[in-house]
Amino acid sequence: MKAKKVPLRMCVGCGEMFDKRTLVRVVKSREGEVSLDLTGKKAGRGAYVCNNPECLKKARKKRAFERAFQMQISEEVFNNMEEEMMNAEK
Repeated sequence: MKAKKVPLRMCVGCGEMFDKRTLVRVVKSREGEVSLDLTGKKAGRGAYVCNNPECLKKARKKRAFERAFQMQISEEVFNNMEEEMMNAEK
């Protein structure tokens, strides 16, 4: 029997490849709203980051999400995503 292929995605913070299910998806909706997608099922353009606030900070510093979504992202959105990620870990 053939082994099932595991989808890999790259973390925009550290640049390493991981199993898709271990990463957190950040999604840009059609309305241009950027948010965390902890379920991985929201509609829109997605970028992946490790489930680690440090990787989110690295991505923020490198402006990786702004490049991926081709738009400016406010500090408030990053702060909300960081807070949401911290609360999800608990």
